[in-house]
Amino acid sequence: MASLDVMNPTLLDVTKRLDPNGKIDAIVEILTQTNDVLTDMTWLEGNLPTGHRTTIRTGIPEPTFRKLYGFVQPSKTTTAQITDTCGMMEAYAEIDKALADLNGNSEAFRLSEHLGIIEGFNIKLTKTLFDDGNEATTPEAFTGFRYRYNDSSAANKENIIEVNPSYSSGETTTDIWLGGWGPNTVHGIQPKGSKAGLQKTEKGQVTKESAAGLAEMYRTHYRWDCGLSVRDWRYVVRICNILTSDLDPTDTALLTAMSQAVELIPSLGMCRPVFYTNRTVKTALKLQLADQVKNSTLTMEQVGGKPVMMFQGVPVHRCDGIGLNKTGVV
Repeated sequence: MASLDVMNPTLLDVTKRLDPNGKIDAIVEILTQTNDVLTDMTWLEGNLPTGHRTTIRTGIPEPTFRKLYGFVQPSKTTTAQITDTCGMMEAYAEIDKALADLNGNSEAFRLSEHLGIIEGFNIKLTKTLFDDGNEATTPEAFTGFRYRYNDSSAANKENIIEVNPSYSSGETTTDIWLGGWGPNTVHGIQPKGSKAGLQKTEKGQVTKESAAGLAEMYRTHYRWDCGLSVRDWRYVVRICNILTSDLDPTDTALLTAMSQAVELIPSLGMCRPVFYTNRTVKTALKLQLADQVKNSTLTMEQVGGKPVMMFQGVPVHRCDGIGLNKTGVV
């Protein structure tokens, strides 16, 4: 696993390399403690100022059996280029200077006050990654998984598994995602020449003007340029149409779908595979885990000193960015 970790840099790995002092940015450290997907994702610098362009192979020719003195026509593969763009997430934080100075450690106090803003970046990224990201309707963002795997007639349709294909119109459903992170499979991106992760810029003391008058404030600017590159669509599987109103812990339909998803990944050794689900579905899986007589595919293992749910050796992580308000495949 050591070589896989080296080949699949996480956000902390990238930030550590970019820090001229060899230290980890405290802000990124806080962020990754609040959502597992941020520590799972491979992050790479894009090859474009606005994102990343990938060349994929779309066609492989078949060889020809040749008889003696026979001839073979030349052949070649076909390729296509896909451009993934990054979005710019930004926020400003302001705290009254007199309030920050009261405690005697204004920097620590300001950071504690800013944790909500930092968590907002975390929530926004995960919701864009799994649910909301759609450049067709929000061009300033990036396109996430849901709108890449939302068409049962598209080329990647075989990686869309419908648990309840005949659900009634209006019923609320949710998803389980299997992502195989890696530099040649699927990874997060930041624009060429930019820094990885959440960037913090102290604007210092500023005078804020309003209709009521003037006030002295400490201002901080936060920015995160990020995107998603799916270089090989075979390394992402969507398990969809999971009825949230009918999660029966005795029903093994979810486990069957997860087994199918694992088999759809071309090579687990070429990526860092992780299942993602929200709290509701993970609770249902935990109830199935308790029934060890009927279920031997779900286990709890110690990873880094913490208990982690595993399915056939693949971690199952919680991500509340996967919503409960979906209706159907889309």
